[in-house]
Amino acid sequence: MSEAYFLGIDTSNYTTSAAVVDGRAQVVANIRQLLPVQTGQRGLRQSEALFWHIKNLPSIMSRAAAAVPSLRQCLKACAVTTAPRPAEGSYMPVFLAGVSAAKCLSSAFAVPCYELTHQENHLWAGLLSAGGPKTERFLALHLSGGTSEVLEVAVTGDYRLRINCLGGSADLHAGQLIDRIGVAMGLPFPAGPSLERLALASNRPVTIPSYHQEGKISFSGAEAAAMRLLKAQGEAAKADVARAVLLNVARAVAKLLAWAVKQTAVNQVLLVGGVCANSLIRAELVDGLPELNLHFAAPELSVDNAVGAAVFAGVSVSGPVYLRHVFST
Repeated sequence: MSEAYFLGIDTSNYTTSAAVVDGRAQVVANIRQLLPVQTGQRGLRQSEALFWHIKNLPSIMSRAAAAVPSLRQCLKACAVTTAPRPAEGSYMPVFLAGVSAAKCLSSAFAVPCYELTHQENHLWAGLLSAGGPKTERFLALHLSGGTSEVLEVAVTGDYRLRINCLGGSADLHAGQLIDRIGVAMGLPFPAGPSLERLALASNRPVTIPSYHQEGKISFSGAEAAAMRLLKAQGEAAKADVARAVLLNVARAVAKLLAWAVKQTAVNQVLLVGGVCANSLIRAELVDGLPELNLHFAAPELSVDNAVGAAVFAGVSVSGPVYLRHVFST
């Protein structure tokens, strides 16, 4: 299997991605291109994002091929994300760009093309980079601009992930809160990295209360509170409000995770999604949940990427042999 390669493609709301892993689940290419968002805007329409994916994919694929010169001869399978999550009615047009590219490649090179969702892609990338949980059943926290969910996950006999959503946000997603506050401060979209840098400069504790009730968290109140602080205190409050917003997210999801553990008696947790790359949120969760075994995806594989899809292609072809490589990386 050392000369085998597996390709993944993901075309999410804000990133065009392609990745290649080898026969031992080592990442040999991880190519990402953020979609352009004008200053002051909080995202893109689906039609705009689809256009940029179509425009980006030839360059992305060219860069992946350049990173792996023998890719054409040794490609064994590809996988592509087709929808946001494995739930009835889950659909976004942006994924059509990746599906089209993957199916063309599959036909041209006579290799199988496997389909999975964007959420499953995040989970596989997390399992690879976190090295666990090494169990057939675990909890997962998926925090991003489009998802804030705690999941019960089981690895099935055919090496797919069976996902049961236990709870999540009743209004805004964690990433939406971060982006809205960041854009209000004049930061570029997506605002997560810039807001984190700003928060690290804070030297005055400001608290924004967090909310959780029976598996439901809410961030609309936190948004309103942060906006009031910015309006009242202006430029001087930016760093403190940035820190307060990130800690609000951490406290809310800590309550959500503690609730999920009580429902399932499972204390192994995988944390994925762009928001989980935030160092302040990670530290707060580790300090606040010492009784849980928290497995964080690597920061570069927490954000949108196609590594999980590539790993899924390898698992789909080789089953338990490849799964052992995933957990030994």
